[in-house]
Amino acid sequence: MNNKLDRDFGILSLLKFTFPSILSLLFLSMYQMVDAVFIANFISDNALASVNIVYPVISVVIAITMMFSSGGSAVVAKNMGEGKKQIAKENFTAIIIAVTVTSSVISLLVILFMEPLLSFLGSTPLLHDDCYEYLVTLIPFMPLAALQMALNAFFVTAGKPGISLVLTVISGITNIVLDYVFIVILNMGMAGSAWGTVAGYIIAAVPGILYCFFFRKGSLHFVKPKFRWRVIGFSCFNGSSEMISNLSISVTTLLFNKITLEFMGEAGVTAISVILYAQFLLTAMYMGFISGTAPIFSFNLGKQNKQRLHDLFRHSLLTIIYLTVIIMIVSYAFATPIVSVYIKETSPAFPLAHHGFLLFSLSYLFAGFNIYASGLFTALHNGKVSAIISTMRTFVFLVIALLALPRLLGTDGIWLAVPVAELMSCIVSMLYLFRYRKEYYFIKRSIMA
Repeated sequence: MNNKLDRDFGILSLLKFTFPSILSLLFLSMYQMVDAVFIANFISDNALASVNIVYPVISVVIAITMMFSSGGSAVVAKNMGEGKKQIAKENFTAIIIAVTVTSSVISLLVILFMEPLLSFLGSTPLLHDDCYEYLVTLIPFMPLAALQMALNAFFVTAGKPGISLVLTVISGITNIVLDYVFIVILNMGMAGSAWGTVAGYIIAAVPGILYCFFFRKGSLHFVKPKFRWRVIGFSCFNGSSEMISNLSISVTTLLFNKITLEFMGEAGVTAISVILYAQFLLTAMYMGFISGTAPIFSFNLGKQNKQRLHDLFRHSLLTIIYLTVIIMIVSYAFATPIVSVYIKETSPAFPLAHHGFLLFSLSYLFAGFNIYASGLFTALHNGKVSAIISTMRTFVFLVIALLALPRLLGTDGIWLAVPVAELMSCIVSMLYLFRYRKEYYFIKRSIMA
């Protein structure tokens, strides 16, 4: 059986292989965008702000899942590159079980401590009912969301990114259709939005689970697990950068909400909600590309194929540059249409969101390189450096900028916090690539070429 990771990749073949991963994340972000449009236009602007208030809770589950799946997929891909096919399947099964148990425990804790949690997140009396209705409906089903995300990562590792794409598309279409039915026709409000999302989780997760149980011809499927705790621990450590990124989203979203409430009130929270939704859409290409290339790096690391690693590194960097040009053009050329999709131009939040979007978009100049650098070190089993880059990018630099810039620049400081953090992180990423140019010979060759 030929492994689709075990071949030479040029730029075009690399784009072809990663295209399903890129498209999958683009679809996912577009579905979330449509979800937000339904909420903002058929419920209220405050309802959209409420989703942003509770998002840190959802982000914690995503963070834990990304830790297991990104770190674990690197381990499993390296096992496959070393020819250890049975061990790869055992590790894959054990990691999926760990994801299921961990996400279930988190969901239970959220249900038990719902009210104090909402107060901590910054829910105001005006937003409380929408926050509660949305979260209490969604959170019991977060283990299914976790399984969907984890299996998508491993489908790419197994050389089957198309499966992930198909499940994501079907899930998203289901979500959109049910959003219309539940919110517009049945007038179910925030509960309707949550139930539409839950249906999408079910549609994506259940077929993925059944595939791994019953399709035995693929590179990866469920077997009797062996819980190698060192492997699970290393997977967590290696994937810690992805966990930190998503946990940091929880913290920084909370901080964004509190600061915008202080400076601009509920309209400010709506504005930052729009900008953060757009950020997920515009950076989806970066994240999809690195999630598609990471297993190839890990596989060839296992095979010790230095020429392929060199070619892959150079082609990946060039692709990131092309994507950055595209994203910058889109973000500035279509700023008004993007913002107006979420909120009406007559809304008090519109001028805040539009002005903020233009300043915030400077971050896309550096975000792609930073996402790539962090993902690269994870793929190369260097979780320490990956975690440092991720921590500096999504937490340290961003928190400092958020606390300092609004006091110096007013509301513009809020919108410029992310661009400043990305710029500083870009410097750190370049320093680490230069620092490890000798250990990873293909980096040195690419720099000198």
